[in-house]
Amino acid sequence: MKVVALVSGGKDSCYAMMKCIQYGHQVVALANLMPVDDSVDELDSYMYQTVGHQIIVSYAECMGLPLFRRRIQGSTRQAFMQKLLYGAYKAYFSVSNEFCGLFRHEKLTYTTTPGDEVEDMFILLNEVKKQIPSVGAVSSGAIASDYQRLRVESVCSRLGLVSLAYLWKQDQSLLLQEMIASEILAITVKVAAMGLDPTKHLGKDLASLSPYLHKLKGLYGINVCGEGGEYETLTLDCPLFVNARIMLDEFQVILHSSDSIAPAAVLHTLAFHLEHKKWQCSLPGSGETQEICLENKGSVFEVEGDSAQVCDAAVQSAAEVLDSITIAENKLHISRTQKGDTFSICCWLEHSTNSSTGVQEDLTAVLRRMELKLAEYGFGWENVLYIHLYIADMKEFTTANETYVRFIKQEKCRFGVPSRSTIELPLLEVGLGNAYMEVLVANDHTKRVLHVQSISSWAPSCIGPYSQATLHKNILHMAGQLGLDPPTMILCEGGITAELEKALENSEAVAKCFNSSISTSAIIFVVYCSARIPSSERHQIQDKLDVFLKQIRPSHFNKESISEAVDPIFLYILAPDLPKRALVEVKPILFIPEDIEETNGTLKDPSCIQGPSCWGFQHESWHDQCMKKCVVPGELCTIILCVTSEVAMKLGSATSGAENRTDYDNYFTEEQLREISRFCIYLLNRVITENGFSWEDIMYLRLYFPTSLHVPLEKLSFVFANAFTELAAMDQTLKIDNEPIFNLVPVVGAGNSATSMDDIFTCELMARRL
Repeated sequence: MKVVALVSGGKDSCYAMMKCIQYGHQVVALANLMPVDDSVDELDSYMYQTVGHQIIVSYAECMGLPLFRRRIQGSTRQAFMQKLLYGAYKAYFSVSNEFCGLFRHEKLTYTTTPGDEVEDMFILLNEVKKQIPSVGAVSSGAIASDYQRLRVESVCSRLGLVSLAYLWKQDQSLLLQEMIASEILAITVKVAAMGLDPTKHLGKDLASLSPYLHKLKGLYGINVCGEGGEYETLTLDCPLFVNARIMLDEFQVILHSSDSIAPAAVLHTLAFHLEHKKWQCSLPGSGETQEICLENKGSVFEVEGDSAQVCDAAVQSAAEVLDSITIAENKLHISRTQKGDTFSICCWLEHSTNSSTGVQEDLTAVLRRMELKLAEYGFGWENVLYIHLYIADMKEFTTANETYVRFIKQEKCRFGVPSRSTIELPLLEVGLGNAYMEVLVANDHTKRVLHVQSISSWAPSCIGPYSQATLHKNILHMAGQLGLDPPTMILCEGGITAELEKALENSEAVAKCFNSSISTSAIIFVVYCSARIPSSERHQIQDKLDVFLKQIRPSHFNKESISEAVDPIFLYILAPDLPKRALVEVKPILFIPEDIEETNGTLKDPSCIQGPSCWGFQHESWHDQCMKKCVVPGELCTIILCVTSEVAMKLGSATSGAENRTDYDNYFTEEQLREISRFCIYLLNRVITENGFSWEDIMYLRLYFPTSLHVPLEKLSFVFANAFTELAAMDQTLKIDNEPIFNLVPVVGAGNSATSMDDIFTCELMARRL
């Protein structure tokens, strides 16, 4: 992509440009925001470094690139208003944990605010895009600041640009070493931290100061890259300065604070000159941009104006197309679990053989119905934690995604967009439409959302209204992770094991943002496997997963935490195809307890719980072999129940005429399906009640079935719904209404082992106590 680089003059923005070039991008322009008054060194800004701004004008000549600059008209208006709001609530009310959580999220996120300094960036980059229409991305040097990253991402989203943040979440010690090794000559132009003396450390280059910074890190815990505001730098030379280097001739130290512990001062440049390099050249790819005339390369353009508008004509046109789509209401079906505070809603479309609708029409109908259903409960998309999006053909992924983002927008999700997993399923083969959706809904706004849209070296970006992970009441719901190389967003080479290892590394990077690890906190791994993987190679999936978790687990243990590690369960789903033609996709769910939260309600003594006698089933030892469970006492219960052909044969032996049958993989009578459905519900009921849970605690219940059964989803839904009705007649605590409490999911295969994804039925259940 062609990139405009946000430059402050510091080491980070320069090294970010070098990383862009390393990953094959072309830096074609520079953009900088500066104070209105040239004599002012530093603004009171949460967003921009302005110390040394007097020298930035020379970057255009040093690099041979056009430089676009704008004087900062706005202020930190949104953050200031949020601070006032929070102060008012704190002064007059007892502020709840929920409100504090909302404030933390609202403080980080950004919505278009007239007069805010972020709008200056929008105007600046909008002008760059007008002058150089081929620009597709913006580079920034963000390392750890969510505040800055989210605002850059917001501006990029509004302008249709991609945010590149290759330094994001990188180890600062290693990053500093890399910058020095990459021959970035940067000096300190501001110091404001314990141990940094303006008389000794201002004007020092990073290479000579690095050992001392690491010493201060050991003594006081400072950020060695200055991410906590400990110091700021000015780059005088680097490999990107192909034409000249900057030489300081005269400067003065201006003391801002004489604090005896952490004095603050800046280096104010009075005079400088350029020292031209003997061998002048151009940056890789910079000569290919035709929008800026050759005589303007190295020129400086000042961007003025008070506002900028982005044309929404294309979006409006698409909306008009959607408005013309209508599908009969009786073809849409809904299921819903009964848990009051966190529940799942599923919407699917009955397919008509006479219908010629595609994924856009079907997904539009499903999204509209889901939106109405949420509204019935007084909720909106902002209440959604997670979305499972199933489509009939992965070749239609782009169309499905375009339809999705027209309904689920960041503006509708002010507390953070939901996390998401998308796979292809054999929907049409079981009588469904082209799209099927399941959403997990919460009745509060206490979720914490991790949504990084920038492409970086940290983990795959989520460009659009879907996030990497959502934490809600101690449960971390992670988006499906592919084996993507984060900085290039390309599937890694090497086959199944290489993809799986990278997917797990990406999952671990996300978990670390919540001070956790998939090796110690995961309660369940759902692994989607492409049907393109030969059956003889599927064992590699399970082997690699086991090895990876064992390798990283010791590094997250200490003597106190060994007993607290969770022993996860595993579910393998065989799907026709995955996004980007991936071979594997990993979806972990983690349990992350917080000390400030306590289990609500009274924990029941399992020994005192007597479940109803269900259909005359008596416990037998082989029943336990059908199930895997992960239970956190008093908190949650996760179950995987597998009905294999062998189990079906044992159940079928009690059915008249079943003794002589051997084709259990291909055909079942309604009576046999009814017996299997009762058995599944009997076992699930026994496990949840024995562990102190009830059906009212169920967050979701998925019933996976293979298309090889040759049974329409409608028929299976009828059989399982009847079984639950029968259970409700035996157990008065279970309330059944017109909507099923389970989701039926058609798959190619499923099981608790990668080598035997051939279950007749596989149940996945999660229950959490209030």
